[in-house]
Formats: sequence, C-alpha cells, structure tokens
Amino acid sequence: MSETTIVKRDKVVIGSRKSQLAMLQTEWVRDRIQELNPGITVEIKTMDTTGDKVLDVSLSKIGDKGLFTKELEDMMLNGTIDLAVHSLKDIPTKLPEGLKLGAITKRYSTSDAFIANAKKHGKDCKLADLPKGAMIGSSSLRRVAQLKKSYPHLQFKDIRGNLNTRFKKLEDDENGYDGMILAVAGLERMQLTDHISEVIPDSVSLYAVGQGSLGIECKDGDTFIQSILDPLNHRESMTCCEAERSMLRDLEGGCHVPIGVVTKLHNQSQPNETLEINAIVLNLDGSKFIESNIIGPSNQFIQLGKSIAQDLINKGSKDILSEFIKK
Repeated sequence: MSETTIVKRDKVVIGSRKSQLAMLQTEWVRDRIQELNPGITVEIKTMDTTGDKVLDVSLSKIGDKGLFTKELEDMMLNGTIDLAVHSLKDIPTKLPEGLKLGAITKRYSTSDAFIANAKKHGKDCKLADLPKGAMIGSSSLRRVAQLKKSYPHLQFKDIRGNLNTRFKKLEDDENGYDGMILAVAGLERMQLTDHISEVIPDSVSLYAVGQGSLGIECKDGDTFIQSILDPLNHRESMTCCEAERSMLRDLEGGCHVPIGVVTKLHNQSQPNETLEINAIVLNLDGSKFIESNIIGPSNQFIQLGKSIAQDLINKGSKDILSEFIKK
C-alpha cells in the first residue's frame, strides 16, 4: 500500500468563540502551530455560539446539542475554517458526520474552585464556613448536585456568562451571591488563580468529562491539518479523556448533566501502565447517586470507558438520568 500523500497548504484558519478565555486558548494553539510550522500563516475567525448568546437560561434548559460548538462545526463543514478550538468538556461525544477530534492537549488542573464574595465573607472563606442559606453561583448541574451532598446548608443559583461577566455578577450585591464555583483550568489560563478561596477536592466533587484539556476539532480525512495537529496531542491526557468520553457516550449523558469522573494513569509510560476510572451519576439534588470504579490496561481505554458505563447502567444510572431529563 502506498503512503497517503499530504498536500501542504500555506494558510490555516482556526475558528474560535469570542470570549477572552476562548481567544487565549485559540491563540495558544495558533502559536504552537506557527512554532512547529514556520512557513504557515495562521488566521483566527471568531463568532458567538448559541451558548454565548443565550445567557438568561440555564444550560440544561437550552438543550445539549453542541451549545458551544455547533456554529463552529458548521463553519468547518462549509470550508470557512480548517479547525476549531474548544474546551474539551464542551464537545459532544457524538460529532457531526465528517468531523473528528484531531488532538487533545495536555491537561491543566481538573479541579473546581470556590471563589468567595470577598466583600461579604473575606477572600479566604471556605464553603464549610458559609452560613446556612448562603447563595452559590454555578451553571453546572454536576457541581451543584455533588456540592449539595457535602454542603446541604447552601443554596445554589445559576450564573452564566464568560469569566469576566461572572466576576462582575458575583461582586454586584443585587445578585445576592455569596460565592461561585469555577473550573481551576480556566482561572489558570486567565491568570486569575489569586481569586481562588478553596480548591474543591475530588473527594467532594468529581470533575467533568474532558475538564482541563482543549479539544481541537477538524475535518475527517484532512491529512494536512491532522499532520500539524499530531504534535499537539498529549498521549496521557488523550488516554484519560477518551476513556471518559467513551463512558459518557454509552451513558447517553450530555455535557451538562450530573456525571462526574476522575481518571488516573498508574505506572506511566511503563509496560504495565494501567488506567483507573472513578465515576458518579447523580440526580439533581444529589440525594440519589451511583458510583463505580474500574482499573485495567491503559491501551484498552475505550473499552474501560464502555465497561464502567455498563456497570453504572446495571446499577440504575438510566433511571437517574431519565429523572433528570423529565425535569
């Protein structure tokens, strides 16, 4: 068989959302591509997605069909852009026909963080220190469901918008927020970690599928784009994230449902390397939940994801998720 011929191009167009965090992520990818391919010009085209435009409705009520990705995917399919950079946790596990994940970048922190309303409680206030009835802002059902388990004295209210918008909402007394929950990875990329009051441990809140990594989407069959994305793919992060996405796909859960996960590689880069997955499925208030754990050879990461999904299904996860869908 002859090798596939890669027809090189001198220009690449990346699609991105317009938010500051999205642009920082996309510019990082652009810079890596240009460093590795000095002769290529890289252009960025920006746009607002449905998830960016509709800010007065919770994510779970808008729907879960690529809220932050669909418009960019359409641009790829019609040839306007060559690739799109997303937070991996926002990418549906089932991609449109003709598109694929070309790379998963090295993971930043997977943890969630509590940011206290410093005017009310001081910057170093912890979740456990808050008074009964304190209002926490979060747009994630996964975070809310898990935090209700550990902190039943707290109340939760949706908070939408980009990071800068959320900080303004937190500081506005009229909104009544005592604090909010955000991903550490986004705060790291925006250099806002000095606002963190508490990093929430995995024992309290398992993270979202794909959290902390960027996913770079491209056309299936575009060998040139794939060739420039290959060096950006981080093997260890890809192994963990693809296992998580395999689990989520079989659970038929979307990006915005109460499903948490923690994946770890043991004996990294050794012949006996293994992958461990811990997962939880919860109802909306955290009063019902199902947990599972699996460990096996890391080169079987897709099957491990499917196996833990089946165990969760056997334990009744479909009933919990159907209850969520009805609401």
